[in-house]
Amino acid sequence: MANYATHDIRNIAFVGHAGSGKTTFIESLLLKSGAISSAGSVERGDTVCDYDEQEQSFPHSLDIAITHLSSAGKQVNIIDTPGYTDFVGRSISILPAVETAGIVINGSSGIESVSLRMMEAAKRRNLCRIIIVNKIDQDDVDFEALMASFRETFGDNCLPINLPAEKGSKVIDCFFQPGGEATDFSSVAEAHSRIIDQVVEVDEALMELYLEQGEELAPEQLHDPFEKALREDHLIPVCFVSAQNGAGIDALLEFFARLMPDPTEGNPPEFMKGEGADMTPVEVSTDQEKHALAHVFKIINDPYRGKLGIFRVHQGTLQPNSQLFVGNARKPFKANHLLRLHGKEQSEMERAIPGDICAVARIDDIHFDAVIHDSHDEDHFHLRSIECPLPLFGLAISPSKRGDEQKLSDALHKLEDEDPCFHVEHNTALNETIMRGLGDLHLKVLLQRLHNQYHVDVETHLPSIAYRETITRPAEDQHRHKKQTGGAGQFGEVFLRIEPMKRDSGFEFVNKVVGGAIPGQFIPAIEKGVQQAISEGAIAGFPMQDIRVTIYDGKYHAVDSKEIAFSTAGKKAFIAAVEQAIPVILEPIVNISITTPGAFMGDLSGDLSGKRGHISGTDSGRNNQIIIKGEVPLAELQSYGTELQAITGGEGNYSIEFSHYEAVPANVQQQLKQESKSNSDH
Repeated sequence: MANYATHDIRNIAFVGHAGSGKTTFIESLLLKSGAISSAGSVERGDTVCDYDEQEQSFPHSLDIAITHLSSAGKQVNIIDTPGYTDFVGRSISILPAVETAGIVINGSSGIESVSLRMMEAAKRRNLCRIIIVNKIDQDDVDFEALMASFRETFGDNCLPINLPAEKGSKVIDCFFQPGGEATDFSSVAEAHSRIIDQVVEVDEALMELYLEQGEELAPEQLHDPFEKALREDHLIPVCFVSAQNGAGIDALLEFFARLMPDPTEGNPPEFMKGEGADMTPVEVSTDQEKHALAHVFKIINDPYRGKLGIFRVHQGTLQPNSQLFVGNARKPFKANHLLRLHGKEQSEMERAIPGDICAVARIDDIHFDAVIHDSHDEDHFHLRSIECPLPLFGLAISPSKRGDEQKLSDALHKLEDEDPCFHVEHNTALNETIMRGLGDLHLKVLLQRLHNQYHVDVETHLPSIAYRETITRPAEDQHRHKKQTGGAGQFGEVFLRIEPMKRDSGFEFVNKVVGGAIPGQFIPAIEKGVQQAISEGAIAGFPMQDIRVTIYDGKYHAVDSKEIAFSTAGKKAFIAAVEQAIPVILEPIVNISITTPGAFMGDLSGDLSGKRGHISGTDSGRNNQIIIKGEVPLAELQSYGTELQAITGGEGNYSIEFSHYEAVPANVQQQLKQESKSNSDH
């Protein structure tokens, strides 16, 4: 492959709802650019991006895939993403690797839930966004209604850069060389004027030339303000294509080369330096001569090729055999090979410059969201946290075969390493291992991988809900721990104050001890004791949250005071204070979105009400579908998938997303306390 510079790179993630045709669309781009000699199909299971056997049997994208093409001298790195709600976390997690998010929308279906969520996620990451309307050759596409929905949902800055013509069999340029040809809606002249008007608004000098002096502007003059309009969310271009007949593919490749931002033009990711509350922003540049800095956005554990860490280079240059560090590790690893990915195929890279997406293999210490660097100057660099959905769907699992416990544990941790929205937890009190994901399909796919890839079969049942505990009013207490055993004794006395914090704000530990009442070396031990009590709970054994603990006084003994004494005193003082603070149990509340034929609206509303939920609103969907939105306790949804299918005759589907924690009703709290007592008695 020819050499290229950072300004020749384009990085784009194609995101959107399942069925929008992203994978087939990418095949068309690869074919038209010459990256492949013939196009595969999802039905045959031979596309570049859906190379996994599980995806081919599904057949839908279940995970992200990386590929690339070269067009007009530009290196275009492409990330294909899954479109099901259950895998939206995988799609969100790769956004720091690109400058642009291409939201692919099925022209027949319009805006769907995952498209909307990904548009919002890309906006939060300050990415440039483009809308790509696919399947424009379908008979039921209403182009005017589509554009109206884009402007209503995403803003009036959604403007077409080309227009479909002849029932979606071709596309007419509205920007570079606008002609007078007829289109399926609107007019080329009107579309051209609107997008030029929008672009020049970000450049006063150009606006004066255009509006006051009436000068016709060339595309070259508009390049910089066009990029600025994208960066500032002043423009969201709309492009029309058909992956099936190839309409608009050439135009889109030209758009990539001439107008899409390169790594020097997009909004840079937010890197931070330091730890905890001391983290401060740092500037990262695309200078090839500076220290190397890269961010790991995907991990793949291949049973044959080992662990693969996929990363985006943000600064500096990497060479094969470079000595690199993962995070704040003191020991470097040797990157023997830098790999460029093309679906399942891997090729060697001679170097990786800012903007490149590449991978290293068989590095055990590499992990998702890690920062890779070549200097200790960057050993405390972090990327701003990725706001992935909270995994709430759970299954309690145990190996079907006795003796497979360690094998299951190893496999689960590998799956957890790959997926930011898959968590494994162990309930010590119930001796219960729980796998949590974003939905039934998410967990089903992972269970299949346990069987197919890791050869582990499991038994499953519904898990306990992730309840939490907190307090409702301030309180304070103290405890003196004193123990004399004939030799050296133990002594520590702690005075502390507790108070409730804003819901879902976590835990805060404050040291206000003055005058040396408690020597500084014992304060961490006190916090450790408090944290232990918090993890064990005060009412029913659930972890506590939203509490501020302030240590304000105490006593110590010059000989007998030890860390264990202050840890014990801190724990018992905290427990004593909690008893006075009216503790309550909290339960997770989720936002639910149900898509169903309108005929079932009444039945579903009544069912949600019976589950202690409430409806916040409804929207109209296509084909007499309605979308019911509301809030409901997660505990009421343990078997909702089956119940919904029964109510709607298999025609309804739903998705949930964590909203907040809320105190349970008194009768539920009493029931949970009794269950906890019964479990502890046994």
